[in-house]
Amino acid sequence: MEERNNRKKIFILGLCAITIVLASTLGTYAYFMTSLGREEKQELTITSGTLALVFEDNSDGINATLSLGESVTKEFKIRNTGTQDVTTNMLFSDMINTYMKESLSYRLEYKTSVDGEWSNVQTANSNVPQSRKSAEKNLATDLTIPAGATYYYRLSITFNNLDINQNEDINAIFASKFKIGEAISPSKETLDYLEVVAKEVKPNFAEPATTDEGVYAMEDDYGTSYYYRGAVTNNYVKLGNFYWRIIRVNGDGSLRIIYDGTQGYANGVSNTEKFAYTDKAFNAQYNDAKYVGWMFGGALGEASISKSQAQTNETNSDLKTEVDLWYKTNIVDKNLEYRIADVVFCNDRTTPGSTETGNTSDTGLGYGTLVTAYGATARTNVWNTDLSKVQPKFTCPQKNDAFTVSDENKGNGDLTYPVGLITADEIVAAGSGKWNTSNSNYYLYKGSWYWSLSPCYFDGKGAGVYPENSSLNFMGYYGSSGGVAPVINLKAEYVQTMIGDGTINNPYRDASDTL
Repeated sequence: MEERNNRKKIFILGLCAITIVLASTLGTYAYFMTSLGREEKQELTITSGTLALVFEDNSDGINATLSLGESVTKEFKIRNTGTQDVTTNMLFSDMINTYMKESLSYRLEYKTSVDGEWSNVQTANSNVPQSRKSAEKNLATDLTIPAGATYYYRLSITFNNLDINQNEDINAIFASKFKIGEAISPSKETLDYLEVVAKEVKPNFAEPATTDEGVYAMEDDYGTSYYYRGAVTNNYVKLGNFYWRIIRVNGDGSLRIIYDGTQGYANGVSNTEKFAYTDKAFNAQYNDAKYVGWMFGGALGEASISKSQAQTNETNSDLKTEVDLWYKTNIVDKNLEYRIADVVFCNDRTTPGSTETGNTSDTGLGYGTLVTAYGATARTNVWNTDLSKVQPKFTCPQKNDAFTVSDENKGNGDLTYPVGLITADEIVAAGSGKWNTSNSNYYLYKGSWYWSLSPCYFDGKGAGVYPENSSLNFMGYYGSSGGVAPVINLKAEYVQTMIGDGTINNPYRDASDTL
């Protein structure tokens, strides 16, 4: 501990940049001075007026040698030269921070006059966000500057003594500029870090995506989600000695990925090694509508007597038990769980009825042996002929179907582990095309059908789910056997420390992970 407490760090704060660099030899430190000037100005026009952000400094910056536990500050001001009040956001710009998660914390204060007293500003984070690549991060949002006013700001950065082994910080780097502008959404932060540009148009979901169509946006339960579509080649991830494919960036910035084997496979390859399990049934029994549930009401073999009873999350499906076991063995027991986010898995059991599904025998009642079609049937064009109705969605209609572990705000909190399966909506968005089309080129193709989390139809005899089989052309009855490809979500803060470019030979991965 004594050696750690005596270590020093050089902090260089410039007018529009902060740079902290630690040399590779323990006890020997070096720093790089940024280009500094007396005054640099960034101007932008906003609908409510013109705001001029001015960073002013009467010296060549601040050079401070810090020990663990010490802080350094930088003062600057924002001047509104317009005629109306303006609300803006302050951002870290071109920022790299490879320090441990809690090693660098920051605080922002402000005052409204030179002689005024400092007051705290609510910041976007308490710790400086991590990022191994140059990225923009929110520093503080919703800063309101009255017309004609000048606000004075003081930024303090602290090199924290965490009372743990901080050897990772020896070679760490922090460098940043600052800017004002539109706040960065968590999902956009992740997308920018992955260096992927999303398309603003909406694809034709009824047609299969047989080429690399790129990335598109769609709303989910957390904000704007960005999903990969077609024969994409830049969505490979390596985690836990397994390869995965990115399905989408979730609205909270986490990364939804699907299992794809112990090695990287090119698009269009048929191989059962791309499954965690093969020949698994969803449920041994399937003669009740309740068995469309990832969890269901009552014991196995007990008939459901109402929709609410059928959809009560009491008993695990057989497949959920298998997937939980896989997660425990391959994620928890390998100490990888800290990288996994608790994000909604949607087992959509809404029952829109015959008007929406196009099935005249659909009762929409959802229990016992009553014929029932579920929400995804209306969105993937099973019985309807109107192709404009092929419209996947990433929001979960019923909170009871939004499976989470501990998040009871967005989800139901009924999961044991944060793992699930892909949904029919994600399959269609990825490029499968409408029901009864075929696509063996896109990245979800594995050569054999595998289970999704989306209930399709209960015909009075058997419960069916949407499988992925290069085409959505049949229902996998819950008693039949199919492949299993677990889906997990990587935390945004972990994603933004990964290296790689997402290609098969250079997948996104932990910096310590060798290929």
